[in-house]
Amino acid sequence: MSTDDSFEKGMRNRREVLGDAWVDRSLARATTFTAEFQNLITRYAWDEIWSRPGLPRKMRRVMVLTTTMALGRWEEFELHVRAALGARDETRLAPDELKEVLLQNAIYAGVPAANTAFNLAQNILREMAADIGYTVAPASPSDAA
Repeated sequence: MSTDDSFEKGMRNRREVLGDAWVDRSLARATTFTAEFQNLITRYAWDEIWSRPGLPRKMRRVMVLTTTMALGRWEEFELHVRAALGARDETRLAPDELKEVLLQNAIYAGVPAANTAFNLAQNILREMAADIGYTVAPASPSDAA
């Protein structure tokens, strides 16, 4: 496969996973300094890795969420939370699935990371509530006990 083919395939994957709006903004911010990096991640991350047949895309989404949470890469974490909640295919994470991912990862990445992740995810849920048909309801007193 040529470099051009790999780039085009990677770009399709990148758009499917992150959405056109995000990818368009990311590409619009590219400069002569960052253009080669954009090309690299499009070919390698989005084609070579995201196109591999060994794992379903939804599992790859979960892996990205857990890794970015564990490493405190909050900008990427927020990007992938939005993409996971807003997906229009079988790779979509329901809010309760996202909650379970964060709870599971709290044990391995630590409570401080989970605290930040839950706060960021809840803000994103509020922001996207109307689009994804979700209501962030206040907890009952027994939930906080």
